[in-house]
Amino acid sequence: MDKIIIKGLKVFAYHGVNPEEKRDGQNFIFDLCIYTDLRLPCESDNLNDNINYSKVVETIIKTAREKSYNLLEKVASRVAEQLLDDFASITKVDVLVKKPQAPIEADFDYVAVEIERNR
Repeated sequence: MDKIIIKGLKVFAYHGVNPEEKRDGQNFIFDLCIYTDLRLPCESDNLNDNINYSKVVETIIKTAREKSYNLLEKVASRVAEQLLDDFASITKVDVLVKKPQAPIEADFDYVAVEIERNR
C-alpha cells in the first residue's frame, strides 16, 4: 500500500487532565502515515485524483482544536476517525500524537500515543 506521510505538524491545543493544561494549552506534535492507492495520481499528475495534503492538515488542526480531551488516546482516535470520514480513499491511517510539555517531573523529549485505524 502506498503512503502519504506528514511529520512534525505542531498544533496548539488544550488537552490534558490537569486544569492548567486545559486553561493554558500547549503544543502537540502530529506524525501521520496515510495509506492509500496512489496509482491514479502517479499516472495523471492531477491533484484532483489525489488526497489534498492541505485539506488533511486542515482536518487535523480543526479536529485537534474543536474540543478539549483528557487523554492523548482520545485526541489520536478523533483525528484518525475524522480523516477516515473526510477522505474516502484513505484505507488506513497511523496517528502519532506527541506531547513534549507533559507535566511530568522528568527529563524527556515527549510522551506519545500512536494508534492505527482502518476501514
